[in-house]
Amino acid sequence: MAAAAGLRALGAKGSGWLRRGPWAPLTTGFCSGGPAGIGRPEPGPRPTIARQRDGIRSIVLSDPKRRNALSLAMLKSLQSDILHEAESQDLKVIIISAEGPVFSSGHDLKELTDEQGPDYHAEVFQTCSEVMMLIQNHPVPIIAMVNGLATAAGCQLVASCDIAVASDKSSFAMPGVNIGVFCSTPAVALGRAVPRKVALEMLFTGEPISAQEALLHGLLSRVVPEERLEEETMRIARKVASLSRSVLSLGKAAFYRQLAQDLRTAYHLTSQTMVDNLGLPDGQEGVKAFLQKRKPVWSH
Repeated sequence: MAAAAGLRALGAKGSGWLRRGPWAPLTTGFCSGGPAGIGRPEPGPRPTIARQRDGIRSIVLSDPKRRNALSLAMLKSLQSDILHEAESQDLKVIIISAEGPVFSSGHDLKELTDEQGPDYHAEVFQTCSEVMMLIQNHPVPIIAMVNGLATAAGCQLVASCDIAVASDKSSFAMPGVNIGVFCSTPAVALGRAVPRKVALEMLFTGEPISAQEALLHGLLSRVVPEERLEEETMRIARKVASLSRSVLSLGKAAFYRQLAQDLRTAYHLTSQTMVDNLGLPDGQEGVKAFLQKRKPVWSH
């Protein structure tokens, strides 16, 4: 399938989790090195926490003291958590959230000084781009659960997710121009999520937009009061997890593939996808269950 091929192209490979229960956190590091092999995970605890239960994997950015900056170590840890057993039929949906009042402040500016040099900088941006593409190419839906500020590459992460649910206290910005570094790579995801003039105003001014504005412009799927954020996100995740993984995987891959095509090609591709969908065991099970007025029993 296209999603699986995309994962392989991004270097998906198995890694070992410590399982101490259905919601046990990930406690050992297995961050994968970038293609250039330059950067190395920082010593100390991993900057993300991953748990899984009932088909729902929760990945938490867990470095609130550094405003959950997307350092190279954070990016590689996030990449590993997303890639872990991506083809497992037990995985149905992923939620990405964060500890503290800042969802993510974007790249760690300490890693972007001339002391590290262009090779290191290239690995930072290449790894970040791989993580963002991985989200789109992943076989299961990925949901951002945002409570707080998301700026620059942090906003890029939100824009890259398939679904984004935010609290009404959240805000979003592309403030790179204020420090002389235009948010060019975050603009890729932002420009595909919101209208061009909205994206360019954010990029040119660096001024934040509210959660309600982000919802209006299409950056978010929905906005809820802070006290309902987890409840609403989990409601969506459980609904996704109750459906056929193979059907959703096929549909997600086709959706993103057709976006880049002209209208005729898009219909050609998706028409074939519909045929392929009907050829899946779960496609036939769903149709027959509907006609027989019963609940479908998915293969996974």
